[in-house]
Amino acid sequence: MAKKNTDYRLNLNLQYFGAKTLEEINKRKTEIRSLLEGEDTVDLEALEKELRDLNDQQLAIEKRQRLLKEAEAINNGTPPAGETRTIETFNNKPPEQRETETVETPQTETLEQREERGKLLKENRSVTVSSSNIILPRTDSNTINPTFNQVSSLIDRVKQVPLVGGESFRQPYVKDYGTGDYTAEGADYNETDPSFGYAEIAKTKVTAYTECSEELIKLPNADYEGQIIGGVNTAIRKKITREILVGDGSTGHLVGIFSAAAAAIDAAKDKEISAIDNTTLDEIIYSFGGDEDVEDASVLILNKQDLKAFSKVRDNNGNKFYTIVNHGNTGTIDGVPFIINSACKAVSDPATTAGQYLMAYGPLSNYSLAIFSNLDVQRSTDYKFKQGICAHRGDIFSGGNVTSKNGFLRVKKVLAG
Repeated sequence: MAKKNTDYRLNLNLQYFGAKTLEEINKRKTEIRSLLEGEDTVDLEALEKELRDLNDQQLAIEKRQRLLKEAEAINNGTPPAGETRTIETFNNKPPEQRETETVETPQTETLEQREERGKLLKENRSVTVSSSNIILPRTDSNTINPTFNQVSSLIDRVKQVPLVGGESFRQPYVKDYGTGDYTAEGADYNETDPSFGYAEIAKTKVTAYTECSEELIKLPNADYEGQIIGGVNTAIRKKITREILVGDGSTGHLVGIFSAAAAAIDAAKDKEISAIDNTTLDEIIYSFGGDEDVEDASVLILNKQDLKAFSKVRDNNGNKFYTIVNHGNTGTIDGVPFIINSACKAVSDPATTAGQYLMAYGPLSNYSLAIFSNLDVQRSTDYKFKQGICAHRGDIFSGGNVTSKNGFLRVKKVLAG
């Protein structure tokens, strides 16, 4: 049978971004990451745009190289599925007496074509079949990729009070000291008794529950059950770290910093803002604390959208007004530590209404989180034994409240004008 020669070529028409090599791109990306993680003032938007452009360039180059390899493979005699090509078939004859056969490799083969291949195999001839005609087995990874962080580190930074086995906790705090005064001879001394308050912390129960099939546990290589147990722990932490801010203080609930039930905070001292500008941070810092000190070691708790609003404030020359250093869930604004917590509303969000709380500023030790029991996670197959369902549940008994007089400055939204 005559041998047919077919030249398979692929027309590559790709947009190539600049003349940078992969080595140059990776080097520049490393430099940009160093600038973003450093403490020097940088143009954040410009660097992020350049980083995105470099990522596009890298993807384009890698795609171009991949297609070139595919084109080279095609030109070397490996056509795509469904083409006709000439392959060499041979038996035990000497090389000069070997024959060639033309084999069709369509997506769907006819019965005659399969019989022809069987005949060739019976004659001890080799037959090559396109891999696109074979159903390849699926292979699952033995690891599970995580998602974005969903738990604010606020829960780990407040004051934790271990009280395993307890029911409630009361923390006294000083509200005010008296002031001495002049006294005439023989007259009574001025009374300067300090006044005290008490923060009540009652037991609350936070739980999480999830189910999974026994196939999910027994069959895959990936540790799904480990992820489920970890998910129960995360779910409970996620709830508590939000309640530290927005817990309403009702029966069975934590008392949050923004709650009216936080008796230690005088609502008359709440700060109101309508937008974030070049005076916002100073207004917050100098409005917190007593009349004799500017407090240090305090932390600003805010929404990520408002952190972005801080980063967009510019001076008269168009430069960034605030120097922001990011470290995941935490960082600093002009040296002032901050923690991101999505339970805060954002003043920059049009959906935020007047009177809603936006931020809190103060030492995190002024909030006490009482732990009345350890976190307990249990697994059971009893509930839906017939269906082969495994249940996981977790619970913790805890409570929380502001335990220092005006321990936090609360910032809420007011409409402009």
